[in-house]
Amino acid sequence: MTDSSIADVARVRGLLIAAAREGRAVSYSELLGALGHRFTRPKMRAVCKTLEAIDEAAIAAGEPELAVLVVRESDRLPGQGWWAGARAFVLGYDGPWTGPRAMALVREQQQLAFDYWRER
Repeated sequence: MTDSSIADVARVRGLLIAAAREGRAVSYSELLGALGHRFTRPKMRAVCKTLEAIDEAAIAAGEPELAVLVVRESDRLPGQGWWAGARAFVLGYDGPWTGPRAMALVREQQQLAFDYWRER
């Protein structure tokens, strides 16, 4: 696989929709593995750019965001990029990026994606 698989919006989106239909989050490592890569920080940063493009298109189409499904293995929360983007601000969240409040928001947003994609 080449790095172009990481930037393949349709492929990454398809993997995330499949996970949403199954009602599960995926780790960055799992997502990269499905794209034929081992986890490295540069590859994770590259896939985050793809996730941003996927979410921009989802918002424009009136769909729930999918990047919230991609989480760290350590605490099952999205990485800094998800929190630093406009997502949390738009949702009215101004709390910490870890801990119970963060987990509650993430689970709520994940459930929106699960429910939406199970029905399609």
